[in-house]
Amino acid sequence: MRRAAAWALGLALLAGCAADPPKPQLHWQVKAVPGPALVRTVKSALGRPYAFGGHDPKQGFDCSGLVWWAYGEHGSRVPHQAYAQYELGVAVSRRELRPGDLVFFDTDRNPKPGHVGVYVGNGRFIHAPSAGERVREDELANNYWKKTWYGARRIE
Repeated sequence: MRRAAAWALGLALLAGCAADPPKPQLHWQVKAVPGPALVRTVKSALGRPYAFGGHDPKQGFDCSGLVWWAYGEHGSRVPHQAYAQYELGVAVSRRELRPGDLVFFDTDRNPKPGHVGVYVGNGRFIHAPSAGERVREDELANNYWKKTWYGARRIE
């Protein structure tokens, strides 16, 4: 049974950051990371290439892999799927955003968020956009991001 579950999870991870695999029976060691520290970490990834399923600066990142890596750099273990990351922490409104909050978008018309980034302040966030692009900073006020906004979470 373990082999089948591992195989299914592996296939789901190949589907990218919007993958919808069965939830693995793991216990996440999620701990809060101070916002300024998390922002410094994701800023250090600016310019790294997008890599499907990627989660390290040498190979590149997908959206949820960037968050997974950034939290891991601070000893916190979070899932590597945007929709699973959305289940962590507490919901915050756009008006309440603080640096380090996770921002989510419905980019694939799925009932769950398919994209995640880290809010860095002043209406901006850092994320790994898509194939052929690099980790970058964007404005939440951009029409595309306003249209696909799903919500935000704060891990406390």
